[in-house]
Amino acid sequence: MSVPYGDPVTAPFWEAAARHELLVQECNACGNRQFAPRRLCLACASDDVGWIPCAGAAVVHSLTVSHLEVVPGLEPPYAVAIVELAEGPRMLTRLVGDGAVDAKIDDAVTLDWEEREDAPPLPVFRVG
Repeated sequence: MSVPYGDPVTAPFWEAAARHELLVQECNACGNRQFAPRRLCLACASDDVGWIPCAGAAVVHSLTVSHLEVVPGLEPPYAVAIVELAEGPRMLTRLVGDGAVDAKIDDAVTLDWEEREDAPPLPVFRVG
């Protein structure tokens, strides 16, 4: 994988994404779980941080619907959300599926993957 996918901090995340597996970090010192990947635990500053797989269940914490084409190929309207994973951390993602732009806070969503040609797949979350 090439940069930025080969960065030592994020490489395990992207390698798992290539297998359609979502990982988050878990601190071996205090148990805190975090996303996005970092060298240190956000709760206790330990550098003893490992990785755990996520089941793929989440709820919408916040969201917005974009009506502007920001990226070629991503046709508006589309929903961008912060979802709270069942494992605890929150992550920024895009909502997909029928009704994605009508999603509400606290809606249950499930992990899906958006394939890309020259990069690892992106985790997205499916409504309904």
